[in-house]
Amino acid sequence: MNVVICDPISPKGIANFKERSEFNVIVLEKPLPEAELLPIAAEAEAMVVRSETKITRRIIESAPGLRVIGRAGVGVDNVDVEAATEHGVVVMNTPSGNTISTAELTFSMLMALARKIPQAHGSMTAGKWDRKSFKGIELCNKTLGILGMGRIGTEVAKRALAFGMKVV
Repeated sequence: MNVVICDPISPKGIANFKERSEFNVIVLEKPLPEAELLPIAAEAEAMVVRSETKITRRIIESAPGLRVIGRAGVGVDNVDVEAATEHGVVVMNTPSGNTISTAELTFSMLMALARKIPQAHGSMTAGKWDRKSFKGIELCNKTLGILGMGRIGTEVAKRALAFGMKVV
């Protein structure tokens, strides 16, 4: 099976594909525009994208052996799902692929804000240090409001609870 990896993905992901003898893995050096991707797609049976490469109707129609398009990410807005469906091509994504990293980034930002880390860093790099200006606040016993308790909101809530916060 010819697998074309169109966008940069984790080296571990590429290694997983290459470990399977039934896959002939083609890793593109950079995302390509439609015109340059057409001849490569013509031989593809599977395509892997992130968010840069657009899998258009024209690309799908140029790939008679294409069976699956995998989106390494949450949405599929860069894939013409209607055209794929018409041609019997399965489109899949990884909706929870970045949930933990997004929740961790959110909580890191919350902590940086509460502890005034960006301001303290700016002061230090400017050669100053006014320790009393960067006291910050503790998160314990504070209330965090989360709008939307989907995958990411739920993971943020877990971290907030671990810090002794009240979550609404």
